[in-house]
Amino acid sequence: MKRLFWLGLGVAAGAYAARRATQAAQNLTPAGVGANIADGLRELGAGLGAFGAEVRAGMMARERELADLVERQTGTVVPTLSDALAEEPDRPTVRARRAGR
Repeated sequence: MKRLFWLGLGVAAGAYAARRATQAAQNLTPAGVGANIADGLRELGAGLGAFGAEVRAGMMARERELADLVERQTGTVVPTLSDALAEEPDRPTVRARRAGR
């Protein structure tokens, strides 16, 4: 029984070592190196995207804080970016003013 245990343990260790050696050899091929580089770039892109999202969220929160501060101190409403960029219906556009000349 003792010999069978050691035989099984040796077979398992040999299979594990063979699998690790095959993986190491695959990583050293041009395809394996390319895959490692692609994985690294993918992780870098995901990290940059997450960082950008956090920066945008922080910017929006700070902008809201500053707008609230201005509204409290001056009493005027600070428009949001979408409100500021939207055209007012009663204000003529540049094209309409040129056509009216």
